[in-house]
Amino acid sequence: MLFNLIVKGAPWIVGKDTFPASRVFEDTEPTLIAQYKPNGRLDFTALSKLPTIFVEETSGQDKQVARVGFIRSAQTVGQAMIMIEYGYDPKVSPIPNKIFEAFAVELGIDKWQFRRTHWSINSGDLFQFLLHHSPPRRHCPAVFTLSEQGMIEPKLISAMMPFHPGFNPVYEALQEVALAVGMRCQRADDIWENPSIIQDVVSLIDRSCIVICDCSERNPNVFYEMGIAHTLGREVILITRSSDDIPFDVKHLRHVKYLGNGEGLAQLKTQLRQRIESVLNQ
Repeated sequence: MLFNLIVKGAPWIVGKDTFPASRVFEDTEPTLIAQYKPNGRLDFTALSKLPTIFVEETSGQDKQVARVGFIRSAQTVGQAMIMIEYGYDPKVSPIPNKIFEAFAVELGIDKWQFRRTHWSINSGDLFQFLLHHSPPRRHCPAVFTLSEQGMIEPKLISAMMPFHPGFNPVYEALQEVALAVGMRCQRADDIWENPSIIQDVVSLIDRSCIVICDCSERNPNVFYEMGIAHTLGREVILITRSSDDIPFDVKHLRHVKYLGNGEGLAQLKTQLRQRIESVLNQ
């Protein structure tokens, strides 16, 4: 079974991305190059018919994942780049690079290929590999829905706090911190994508790289949302105006205490920025 293996040095931009033309068909058999690059021109129509593995180069941090999908269209842009429009197969969960590398021989892939930007055509039983090694899809709750795979937006921070005007200055402080570290911060009342508010909340948490939960005043909604964030494996940062408001079950976790006045919010921004930068550098 033939498939495209496209390895990129940076995270893939969802839906559309560019790729260096000079790296196409590295480590590809000459007969396949002749088949998919007749007369020296890439046959994008034929390439788009092959299943494709989209990989971010392995960097040694064990965080990179591969996605199985398909090429919708591709075209040469200038002399140096190729523009690719693509999609991921929603039935196949993201696969950590370390799993792919451990069983790469089954697919005819050399391990070094995960460490170099290139586009190759490989021959291997991709179907059997996915059948035996693809992570299972997660179970969907009845109260709200989750996508088959988590699609984390690396620049998104979500804020879980009471919907009360008294917390607006706190939210503004969180937005300023997010902007300072090159990210953006949202809370559920910023969006209106679903008929029920809980679905908007859960979708926001599911897409977030970091979830900030304000436990002030022991708001039950925030506690519920914090539990969802922990269950989904998101990085959760707790803030509060009083340490007594932190629930017993999570008192062992570090939290940021702040005062609601101008000086307190300034200190909150400083501490939060340090905490977020620490999370991003892990």
